[in-house]
Amino acid sequence: MATARVMRNLEIHAAHACNLACESCSHYSNHGHKGIVSLDEARQWLAPWAPRLAPQVFSILGGEPSIHPDLTSFCALAREMFPKSTLRLVTNGFFLERHPRLPEWLRADGRAILNVSIHHESPDYRKRLAPIMDLVARWQREHGIRVEYWHSSRNWTRRYHGQGAAMEPFEDGHPRRSWEICTAKFCPQVHEARLWKCAPLAYLPMQHARFGLSEKWSPYLAYRPLEPGCSDAELDAFLAREEEPSCAMCSSVPRHFELPVPLRAVDAS
Repeated sequence: MATARVMRNLEIHAAHACNLACESCSHYSNHGHKGIVSLDEARQWLAPWAPRLAPQVFSILGGEPSIHPDLTSFCALAREMFPKSTLRLVTNGFFLERHPRLPEWLRADGRAILNVSIHHESPDYRKRLAPIMDLVARWQREHGIRVEYWHSSRNWTRRYHGQGAAMEPFEDGHPRRSWEICTAKFCPQVHEARLWKCAPLAYLPMQHARFGLSEKWSPYLAYRPLEPGCSDAELDAFLAREEEPSCAMCSSVPRHFELPVPLRAVDAS
């Protein structure tokens, strides 16, 4: 049996829906997508890759993963598939109270990190965040779980122009520069059982199906992810590849902007 390929990080959505609306989200989670990835789907998607990949970190995110009604079992499935990886659960925390079994599972696992992403510094957001921080602090005290906080809004950049059907790629014409500054260059996705270079490419077809994007997106919608039946040589080439033409959809320079308060009242189920 061939040796599993070591890679820095591998990611999967537990849910496509999100309760926040962070402008220019690289996963398009601000566009009202719905639904979760069921446990059966996740198993089918991950099983072909589990013997072939050895991610140092396996990340569960979204969307907002705590929308998933059985998040603890989702984490357990990820651990079954990648027993030697550090498991990273990335969440904004707003629905963690729905998962009372989660802290004990995280403690028992021993190599799992609860990564709480903080998406704004405004008083309104901080007020909503306060009970979440209290809950996480209690989980730390009572279960000794490992927690990291990520202030994602402090270095927020624009991923594309516009919103919804009016969304457009940057197309600066410098894919190497786009790759060099890309915050997702070590974030390949498992989606629909295939390996995708990054979240903007993985979830672009979902965005197109919802909004009917312009012809400017055609070259990027033509991107072909790696199929689970690929050869070892194809897998090695995928893992070694740096920039490619699809990287041109993103900006070649960091385009910082002040993120508006992302709170919204939605049914995120």
